[in-house]
Amino acid sequence: MKDGKKSLAYQILYRAVKKIQPNTETNPLLVLRQAIRRVTPNIGVKTRRNKKGSTRKVPIEIGSKQGRALAIRWLLEASQKRPGRNMAFKLSSELVDAAKGSGGDIRKKEATHRMVEANRALAHFR
Repeated sequence: MKDGKKSLAYQILYRAVKKIQPNTETNPLLVLRQAIRRVTPNIGVKTRRNKKGSTRKVPIEIGSKQGRALAIRWLLEASQKRPGRNMAFKLSSELVDAAKGSGGDIRKKEATHRMVEANRALAHFR
């Protein structure tokens, strides 16, 4: 939702859900849930500054609500970057791809997890 346009956000979501139905021949709400579940990160990085002034990316656990919010934000960002006709079409195709395990948002989650693995030694700076 941008600038408080809730009705437009609802319209886009409902149109996207309607477009999922004929393509996948499954319940679109299950596709939506599965996409959000696959994109939700378990762990992330947070920037911490030490006494000398240098910054480090420290791995932190992400709660379920915050992870879900991140997943939805990543889904929307990835669907906005897609080429296509309108936002409902782009969102529906991104949701289907995320449910299958591909797409820009899945790559974003994997990149975040790779960054956590790289900075695992800094976990004690929490």
